[in-house]
Amino acid sequence: MAKTMEIQVKGEQLTDAELMERLVRREELALEQLYNRYSRTVYSLVLRIIGQPAAAQEVVQEAFLQLWRNAHAYRPSRGPVEPWLLTLSRNRALDYIRGRTEKQRQREESAENFSLETAIPDPEQFVDQQRRAELVRKLIRSLPEAQRQAIELAYFEGMTHSEIAAAMKQPLGTVKTWIRTALLHLREKLAEAS
Repeated sequence: MAKTMEIQVKGEQLTDAELMERLVRREELALEQLYNRYSRTVYSLVLRIIGQPAAAQEVVQEAFLQLWRNAHAYRPSRGPVEPWLLTLSRNRALDYIRGRTEKQRQREESAENFSLETAIPDPEQFVDQQRRAELVRKLIRSLPEAQRQAIELAYFEGMTHSEIAAAMKQPLGTVKTWIRTALLHLREKLAEAS
């Protein structure tokens, strides 16, 4: 039976403050319940700020991970959980925007410093890149089916771990393990080939 039940005491649903107390004690069901209550609201806010659904989902995951890690920082005397969580999420979204803006600025600066000399392709480097690309394709095809599919969805389809878990109908931890194991295998084999 799935653990989708709300945490209840004597048939009553726990308050946000009670769930936060349980979160401090590292009770995963408390995080799940808070996620169920607020993920849509948080996602709506983050999506309005970022404007990209996939990036917004990642930021929401990061916000709830931060909630998990910093539950001890919540003070009920300062106000309800929801505004605190929304502020935390807003800050994560703004950090994402700032990071994206900084990366764009760095790309523009590096483009200005781009010399014609580096624009001329090196035939040896091109052949080496082609060889390595073919080796990577071959190694990916040699992975177990589940790992191969998870890697393809992550790196060629741009899906998040959560999206992959949903698409493959597998637990998130399993998908993360598949990807991590596959990447370690690929890195090891590529190092051997170099």
